[in-house]
Amino acid sequence: MTGYRIGIDVGGTNTDAVILDEDLAVLASVKRPTTADTGEGVADAIDAVLAASGVDPARISHAMLGTTHCTNAIVERRGLGKVGILRLGAPATTAVPPLEGWPDDLSRAVGEHVHLLAGGFEVDGRTLSALDEDAVRAACDSMRGQVDAVAVVGVFSPVDESQEERVAEIVASELGVPVSRSARIGSLGLLERENATVLNAALMQTLKQMATGFVAALRDRGIPATPYFGQNDGTLMQLEYALEFPVLTIGCGPTNSIRGAAHLSGATDALVVDIGGTTTDIGVLVEGFPRQSAHAVEIGGIRTNFRMPDVLSVGLGGGTIVRSGGASLGPDSVGYRLLQEGLAFGGGTLTATDIALRVGAAQIAGIATPDVDDAVARTAWDGIRALLEDSVDRMKPSAAPVPVILVGGGGIIAPETLDGVSELIRPDHFGAANAVGAALGDVAGQVEKIYRVDGTEAGRRAAREDASRDAVERARLAGAAPSTIEVIAVEELPAAYSDGQQVLIRARAVGRLAD
Repeated sequence: MTGYRIGIDVGGTNTDAVILDEDLAVLASVKRPTTADTGEGVADAIDAVLAASGVDPARISHAMLGTTHCTNAIVERRGLGKVGILRLGAPATTAVPPLEGWPDDLSRAVGEHVHLLAGGFEVDGRTLSALDEDAVRAACDSMRGQVDAVAVVGVFSPVDESQEERVAEIVASELGVPVSRSARIGSLGLLERENATVLNAALMQTLKQMATGFVAALRDRGIPATPYFGQNDGTLMQLEYALEFPVLTIGCGPTNSIRGAAHLSGATDALVVDIGGTTTDIGVLVEGFPRQSAHAVEIGGIRTNFRMPDVLSVGLGGGTIVRSGGASLGPDSVGYRLLQEGLAFGGGTLTATDIALRVGAAQIAGIATPDVDDAVARTAWDGIRALLEDSVDRMKPSAAPVPVILVGGGGIIAPETLDGVSELIRPDHFGAANAVGAALGDVAGQVEKIYRVDGTEAGRRAAREDASRDAVERARLAGAAPSTIEVIAVEELPAAYSDGQQVLIRARAVGRLAD
């Protein structure tokens, strides 16, 4: 029997859902308003896309969800779990304690269970200080019943994970709560890696609640599908892996759109402009995948160093509020309330959608052209064009015109042509490209590790092979069929502050969904 796929993407304004057949062709796509309780919006979108496609729920084999749930929890400081933080690095790292520089409200939401313990390594792999297991157990005693997860962070643990592994074993035995290990999440840079690890631990409970609702919605409708979550590199991970690494769902919305844009348009190298109800996200498509950021990324006011897409976000969307005679665009938006508050829909707020309707750039069935002063409409329309053109220029690799794939439900507010753009592509189902990207089905594993090599080619080759094996294993754990996994990239870089005998190796492996 044919195995269909259902892809769902939960945005700040709309929840999109699509159903793909075994050839990855789109059978149906729908858009429903995101609800305050995101689970209700997801269930509504599932019902709508099933009705639109006529597909038997029992024949859906895989269900994929891309969600901003974890991002919103950080930004809004709600729904986060309490975290116990064990940094292995005393006495060398006591000058700058964990959570240094965090916004006060976010650090309070995460909790104040911070312990600086003996441990850690030097950059060349020598022991900085020996692990004190009794101190670890004493820290566990002081946190018992007060934390939902524990973050374990060792100095230079990407060089040697052994101390973090041992502490994780002790914590699991003593407290029985999930453990987030920094060597599995971030790269070099103690504070940024620590921040990412603490956020990951704080989000474990958050994503579990979302996952529970998602699985229940599938089961209630007789859908026997294997559930997957979108990663922030444009690939997928199965439910169990996502619950261990919820921080990897941050940024999956833009990457889903980029992957969906590539699939719908057939392009492999282009800029992707995703216009939603609140923001416009611009990413770079390279050989069919989103380009990753090479810099530390700030999330909710916190610097982190785990992989994230290279995306520029600007405050322009279909619900963007227009003020000052058209001269002021946002950045605030009516969001999912557009159908109630937008001028064209009977509300009293002038939005970017109203402007597009007024100048004749867009049409919506059953909706009349709103009554907007011509000068106001022209001023706002020129501002929308200028903002999009400037944002595209900021992401272009050169001054030469580039092809742009336009996706997102708010795409109706974009002009037909833009300066600096060689071709503006609006593929079929462009409004649900994010959900299409969520359903496509590649599963990836990535690793960054520090290796000490002897300077010979054989030693370097052995290090690259070890990193590649680790990446393949992570792809398998994320849900890829072992026979389909391929190592697609291995990057070797000199390690900073080292004696030349160490290298940083990044390996990435990709495979197809397991049956």
